Amino acid sequence: MNAKILSLGELASRAAELRGKGRKLVATNGCFDLLHAGHVRYLAQARDLGDALVVGVNGDASVRAIKGNTRPLNSEADRAEVLAALECVDFVTIFSEVRATNFLRRAAPAIYVKGGDYRPDTLDAEERDALQGIGAETRIIPFEAGYSTTLLIDRMKSN
Repeated sequence: MNAKILSLGELASRAAELRGKGRKLVATNGCFDLLHAGHVRYLAQARDLGDALVVGVNGDASVRAIKGNTRPLNSEADRAEVLAALECVDFVTIFSEVRATNFLRRAAPAIYVKGGDYRPDTLDAEERDALQGIGAETRIIPFEAGYSTTLLIDRMKSN
């Protein structure tokens, strides 16, 4: 297994260690079902906001709950492995819940990043409360038009 892929407990320990050294942890999360250039650019920009980037990956059951029974296309272990292979990603954690609340509490990032298809007021209320409790800043990175897993799937279906 890749050393960058951590359990939630391991993540909490590593995050506390980073904070203890005065380093700024950035966190983001998502399904990352088919990794594309939009994802890579987004993750690189997120990493530039701090000293380390942790990516929370929705587990398979939570992806099905969010995206429907035809997803994910790739298993949670495979999605985590692909993300961990990226230079800009320092840690990856798989979480089973639909919402990232527990992941965020365990990571306790200085900065939480979402893509431009979100706004701070459209984040889940529980996630917002967790972020406020941690004292994390929320940053929105502009959405890369023309890049989405759904668009890729639709393009494959039409060919």
